[in-house]
Amino acid sequence: MTQSTASIDDAITREIVKSALAVAAEEASIVVVRSAYSAFIQEGADACAAILDARAQLVAQSDATSLMHGASLRACLPALLEDIEPGDMSPGDVFVMNDPYRGGIHANDLVVFRPIFGAGEPVYFAGTLIHVADLGGAYPAGLAALATDTFSEGMTVPPVRLYAKGVPEDAIMRLLAANSRTPEMVLGDVRALVAGVNVMAARVGELIEQHGVATLQRFVDASLDYTEARMRDEIRRLPAGTYHGSFRIDSDGLDLERSYDVRVAVTVSDGSVCVDLAGTSGQARGAINASLSQALSGVVYAVRCFVDPTIPMNEGCFRAIEAKFPLGSLVNPRPPAACGGRIVAVCGTTEAIIEALSHAAPERAVAQSAIIHVYALSGAENGVPWLSMSYDFGGLGARAVSDGPDATGCFFLGGRSVIPQHEPMEARFPLRVLRSRLLPDSGGAGRFRGGRGTETAVLLLGDAELTVRGDRIALPPAGRDGGQPGRPGGYAVERADGRLELLADKQSKIALRAGDVFVMRTSGGGGLGEPWERDPDRVLADVCAGSVSRDAAEIVYGVVLGAGGDVVDSDATARRRAAGRRGRG
Repeated sequence: MTQSTASIDDAITREIVKSALAVAAEEASIVVVRSAYSAFIQEGADACAAILDARAQLVAQSDATSLMHGASLRACLPALLEDIEPGDMSPGDVFVMNDPYRGGIHANDLVVFRPIFGAGEPVYFAGTLIHVADLGGAYPAGLAALATDTFSEGMTVPPVRLYAKGVPEDAIMRLLAANSRTPEMVLGDVRALVAGVNVMAARVGELIEQHGVATLQRFVDASLDYTEARMRDEIRRLPAGTYHGSFRIDSDGLDLERSYDVRVAVTVSDGSVCVDLAGTSGQARGAINASLSQALSGVVYAVRCFVDPTIPMNEGCFRAIEAKFPLGSLVNPRPPAACGGRIVAVCGTTEAIIEALSHAAPERAVAQSAIIHVYALSGAENGVPWLSMSYDFGGLGARAVSDGPDATGCFFLGGRSVIPQHEPMEARFPLRVLRSRLLPDSGGAGRFRGGRGTETAVLLLGDAELTVRGDRIALPPAGRDGGQPGRPGGYAVERADGRLELLADKQSKIALRAGDVFVMRTSGGGGLGEPWERDPDRVLADVCAGSVSRDAAEIVYGVVLGAGGDVVDSDATARRRAAGRRGRG
């Protein structure tokens, strides 16, 4: 075999191994979703699976894995290795933890690791993570909207052995069950996490057996180096310099008169990016703080929005990015600050970086987007406790070259989590979804329109308790370059006696009775560019599709339609826009 042929064969094998690792993680995520007991996981596919090496480098992750959760696995593994030395681990051991100040997210997001052995020692780790049904705390389902510390959010679990040589540690299992309102569901979710790491361990074990430890590690290192090189090449396409951005958060749900700011200075140099969050508001009393791993995930996701999306997500992405998080701030709080609503600060970080890098690459500019709106319902039916957590997305901001997508969770964790389907929820819980629709005129007007928000109405068939958590409502997603803000969302209860009760953006322990209707509206994305610069034919298409009302077409966009509403009256539109320009002048 010639040297060139050997090199080609080596490169082909390296690609096969890289794909095999990714498929192993993907298979594990599917196993977790299909094995979980929580409807939130089964229907929302909110699961994370990843393979890491013994140096805690992220090797591969499933497509379903969000960047937020992948970053948590990457940050949790060093904590595990600090508490339990590799020499004290055995094949078949499984470990669990959730401490947000040691790489975790919040109480309900349990992290599970299984070491994968080669040549008698752990060389890789399989990791899975999901939001389990319930793990105690003051609020059902882990939706601690008004928590003021981690103790209110649920039980904190340091790195502990969950399985010893394949046998469950009964004491830990009983401890988890005793701290859950729904013990059967939480233990089912835990077993699903373990099933996921077992699948990955088996698949990676096959690769170790086939290629050997040293050769497999060589292929892994080459894959990470390849990703790093591509990241640095893409960053070099951005103009060097320091760019600034910021984002304002509504409130923490407790101090309603106070807003919070995320501020960034993004320095682009030769193949690297430094994100400095100095100037970001101090940590909040409420639960909107983000632990370090979560804040880093927002940084990495935002930077990836400005590079080739085909670049694999692994350790190589992290190497090209430096991030500075001031201690005691929203993005690096001191314990025991509550972190359950971390998505607010994480997405604020993402928005601030996107604003900053939009100055460097205006052709990729994006107006502000809506954030995930979450709610939890709980109660008892025939004496049996039940709980359900669900959510929906608002619209994305308009882009420099196109409208923002409707009701899309692109900025939510960076994964492919889907909206839980209504029918399975209706089958499992005493509720009925009366309507679920996109809201016309909710996307911010502009040359390019923001994505639309949604409305969901849920009829309660029995008594229940409700918790809600949202943001970008008091301060809806802003437009850019003359674009208008999206329409703000909100929460309300239509009482059975006809009263309408408006809810706060973050509120808990709301008593509902059978016959009450809970209504959630998500915010629309901001528009980009002057609305009267929008192509009239696009406005007509919006009206025909139900995205924009006929009144808004004329008043907001200056587009007059014919009597039938299916054609643009070009002359009337020209007069309308000319008159509007004179009025503004």
